[in-house]
Amino acid sequence: MKTLATTLVLSSLLFGAPVMAGSGHDHGHSHASTPADKKTVEKNAAKVKDALVESNKIDKRWASIAVSSSEKKIVNGGSEWLVTFANEKIEDPKKQKLYIFMTLGGEYIAANFTGN
Repeated sequence: MKTLATTLVLSSLLFGAPVMAGSGHDHGHSHASTPADKKTVEKNAAKVKDALVESNKIDKRWASIAVSSSEKKIVNGGSEWLVTFANEKIEDPKKQKLYIFMTLGGEYIAANFTGN
């Protein structure tokens, strides 16, 4: 039952917003939720990264990569978390950093390799 619940939560994260949004993706700030602490945001971002690996959206070599940094940023006048994963095993230097954007409440917004 726990596996089913986890699968449903991760599915909603992946299908509720653009997975690998390009430079024009939206950093909507309509999510009104209780702010999450850094540890919770990093844990949630790691779950998103794992779901991206499992759904073949990103290379399998990301599976064992831990969070390298996380910080609150102001984007389009609102605050959100930017969680970064770094993977030197990826040959393309433009894809060695995975950025996952999260709301202040720890909810998934978008992921990309540009950080924008």
